[in-house]
Amino acid sequence: MDSKQIWQWTTEEFLTVSASSSPTPGGGSVSAYVGALAASMTCMVANLTIGKEKYKDVEPRVKEILSQAEMVLELLKKGLSQDIAEFSNFMGVLKLPKGTEEEKALRTGKLQEVLVSATDTPLGIAQNCFKVLQLAQELAPIGNKGAISDVGVAAYLAENALKSAMLSVDINLPQIKDQDYQERVKAERTRLFEQAAAICADTVAVVQSRL
Repeated sequence: MDSKQIWQWTTEEFLTVSASSSPTPGGGSVSAYVGALAASMTCMVANLTIGKEKYKDVEPRVKEILSQAEMVLELLKKGLSQDIAEFSNFMGVLKLPKGTEEEKALRTGKLQEVLVSATDTPLGIAQNCFKVLQLAQELAPIGNKGAISDVGVAAYLAENALKSAMLSVDINLPQIKDQDYQERVKAERTRLFEQAAAICADTVAVVQSRL
């Protein structure tokens, strides 16, 4: 699968391939897609706020939020493509010869490299989903009230996309031999989950108060 062509698919094609026996798009890619939708909702509410007389006092800050959300949206799109590419790289390493001790050693080393890379990618997706959550939190009290429910949608989607992406981290982590790396990733997982839950709850509470 050409990971760069996926953004040329229709929604129907994405859903059809995701539902098929094809291993990609898989969980990490779908998580990035959902995170991108969360970023899109943040952008939409920001765009619906900018240019409105009622919100002119907050427009400079909303423009900053929009700019950051657009950047994170692009990062999540790249994360989706990268997640598919990482799977291809992983499968390529599994096919390396292992007939001699030298071949086995080379394959083992390459396998560790691709496992780390295949873990870093969904971790990055989760981190970018966290950034979407932070932006939604900032937008909730100042965004266009007529579309404020969509900031809540962004928050819910971003938190759950974050958690979903981390499952792709969790499945790879036990196979990685670098214990220091494992501990760093586990600590980051704990941080992201705890802070994301608090931010999502706060954001939704603000949204509810403005409905």
